Amino acid sequence: MPVDVMISADDLQSRIREMAEEIDRDLSGEVPILVAVLKGSVHFFSDLARAMTTDAELDFMQTSSYHGGKSSTGVVQIRKDLDINIEGRHVIVAEDIVDTGKTLAHLLELLETRHPKSLKVAALLSKPEARTTEVRVDYLGFDIRNEFVVGYGLDYDERYRNLPYVGILRDE
Repeated sequence: MPVDVMISADDLQSRIREMAEEIDRDLSGEVPILVAVLKGSVHFFSDLARAMTTDAELDFMQTSSYHGGKSSTGVVQIRKDLDINIEGRHVIVAEDIVDTGKTLAHLLELLETRHPKSLKVAALLSKPEARTTEVRVDYLGFDIRNEFVVGYGLDYDERYRNLPYVGILRDE
């Protein structure tokens, strides 16, 4: 299926550098834990971590509410949990996209029970029109229309993650 470019690779990298600068400014002198929400955030997480000058520990979680399609099942599962104890630590969750907000809200609720010193969210993309659950995004890349997007870690049935840009999947 063809993909129409929505956000170019250059625009992604430019905005991620700006987000890293915001995080560096906010957490200067701290050693936060940057948490990738797998699999979708892997490119964003890697580029954000490399763009930050603040030293950070890196960890990974995997959640799932999509199972091979374009719409969420509504059931959030934790498939891989953190290895690092976050109690008393500054934590930044790196999320690829905030759609309905349900998955992120569930994840943040879980992490809050572990008593981090602070808990912030860095999201590459947000779909305000799709939101059904209110969630806070502290560092935002781009607000986008409520369309199904792929590329730069985002997939359709595990495909298109490797694209260097974010695009809209077009039916042929």
